[in-house]
Amino acid sequence: MKELNIAYIGGGSMAWARNLMNDLVIEEELFGTVRLYDIDYKAALKNEKIGNLYNNSKGAVTTWNYMAANTIEEALEGADFVIISILPGTFDDMEQDVHYPQRYGIYQSVGDTTGPGGIMRSVRAIPMYEIIARKIKEICPEAYIISYTNPMTVLIKTIYEVFPEARAFGCCHEVFGTQRLIACMLENLGVAEKVSRRDIGTNVLGINHFTWVDKIDYKGIDVFSEFMKFARDYHESGFCENGNWNDTYFSSGHRVMFDLFLQYGIVAAAGDRHLAEFCPGWYLKNPETAAYWQFSLTPVSWRKADRMERMEKTNRLYSGLEAPVISETGEEGVRLIKALCGLGNVKSNVNTINKGQHKGLPTGAVVETNAWFSDEGIRPANAGRLPYDVESLVLRHVYNQNQLVRACLDRNEDGVLGVFLNDPLVHLPKGDAVKLFKEMFRMNEVFWNRGEHNENI
Repeated sequence: MKELNIAYIGGGSMAWARNLMNDLVIEEELFGTVRLYDIDYKAALKNEKIGNLYNNSKGAVTTWNYMAANTIEEALEGADFVIISILPGTFDDMEQDVHYPQRYGIYQSVGDTTGPGGIMRSVRAIPMYEIIARKIKEICPEAYIISYTNPMTVLIKTIYEVFPEARAFGCCHEVFGTQRLIACMLENLGVAEKVSRRDIGTNVLGINHFTWVDKIDYKGIDVFSEFMKFARDYHESGFCENGNWNDTYFSSGHRVMFDLFLQYGIVAAAGDRHLAEFCPGWYLKNPETAAYWQFSLTPVSWRKADRMERMEKTNRLYSGLEAPVISETGEEGVRLIKALCGLGNVKSNVNTINKGQHKGLPTGAVVETNAWFSDEGIRPANAGRLPYDVESLVLRHVYNQNQLVRACLDRNEDGVLGVFLNDPLVHLPKGDAVKLFKEMFRMNEVFWNRGEHNENI
């Protein structure tokens, strides 16, 4: 067994931290200590108790010691791994990100990666990650850094700008959703009665939430042509694994994915809500357009209500009225940690610096590709190159992201404005776009100097 020290930044988390607690306690080859740091110390204390309760859950095979840390320095001391999952600001801030631009006719289906919402979230988050990266560089420079926070690409880029020798990567489950869709497709075709998404091999290219797949196999057998037929069959009607596309804000009919595939001959491997924001003129003119393409605009009011439910569950767990239940999370984080400890080799999609594994995109940009994880570290797999027409779509966002990181680190408001004006979601006359930017920027300017995260996720 391997003993680990894990620092968790955003340690009062009621989502990602619970997934970690669940996945750690069922991994029989690992044990150790998790130090939980959160600016809401009371939230970290609650997770200290809840995390330790997981050790007694049915199905637990190992023991972890959870400890709330008073300071980030205390959490990072001696850490082998640092996990970061924070909400940059509050849900009130996110509500402004997503819904304020609607006054100008700009609609966002998620609002956390690109567009006005993603840019303003970056304005808040990049200074926070700048502080965290400096602390890691100072206290535990050899630790692996796993980030779950959006906007993922610019935050991983921030870590490397501050700490070039960092061993950082971002984990995103959007590609997993595409693999689950392909598994469902194969079940419908009668290839197998039950197909695991982990048996679906994909060659991943692009950037986070605008990710692409140009090869698909099932247990080594090429099934790309099956997806081609699948996309043609369901392009008009849509296909939803769980029934109706509008049952939840996170479901869709995958019509955006199918349409992009039929246009470019390559699979857009993220949820339609994310994909639409990168090509808004086609899919996101207004709520009616979104409904036509069978995806939803996720209101922040839902996120606030969901947070209240999570808080109620937290209180029940903390008070002993409810016991933790171990379940399948579908996340990869613990598998990757295990591989990096020398307990097997794992291939997975990851967001990290382009060292040449992704042709056609700038070296030093953060890209999403496959990589091998082992005790030798993270070795990016050769991804190849996107088709030129897709590459041109992606490059616009890559250059925007690189410029956004540099502008935020330099506290250059004009540089952020340039990114704002160049974003495809900002389809406004220049005067209106500048006015919207200044209004939204003033709401977030305080974060440039403070650099703290307000809530956990």
